[in-house]
Amino acid sequence: MRAVVQRVLTSSVTVEGAVTGEINRGLTVLLGVEDGDTDSDVKYIADKVTGLRVFDDENGIMNLSVLDVGGEILAVSQFTLLGDCRKGKRPSYIRAARPEAAVELYRTFVDACKEKGAKVKEGVFQADMLVRIENDGPVTILLDSRKLF
Repeated sequence: MRAVVQRVLTSSVTVEGAVTGEINRGLTVLLGVEDGDTDSDVKYIADKVTGLRVFDDENGIMNLSVLDVGGEILAVSQFTLLGDCRKGKRPSYIRAARPEAAVELYRTFVDACKEKGAKVKEGVFQADMLVRIENDGPVTILLDSRKLF
C-alpha cells in the first residue's frame, strides 16, 4: 500500500461538478492499494498517517500530528500510485489491486483513521475526480507499507 500525504490548508474533491469531500487544515492522503495488500498494510499506513508529526508546535517545530491539531483527513483512492515507469514511458499498473479488493482496503483505511479519532472526508472510489490541494509548506510525505522507501 502506498500513500502520498500532503499537509494542507484546504483540499477538496469534486466529481461531476459536485464536491464530495472537503477539508480545511489537515492532510490529503492519496492512497494506492497494491495487489496482495492486507489489513496489516492498512494498519501500518493508518497508524503512520494519523501519527505523522508534520504540524508545527508552539516553537515552530514539526512535532504535532493531525490528531493533535484537530485537523481533518481527505482520503482519495489513486491506483496510479502503483504505476511502474521503469520500462518505457507508459506506466504499467499491473501491481495495483483489482477494484474489488482495493475498495475494501480503502474503506478499511478510512475506518481505521476514524477509529483513531480522525475526522475523515473522502473522494469517490473509481471516479474521475478533480482534486484541489492547497499544500502547506509544502510538506509532502511518501509512505509504503512494504517500506520500499
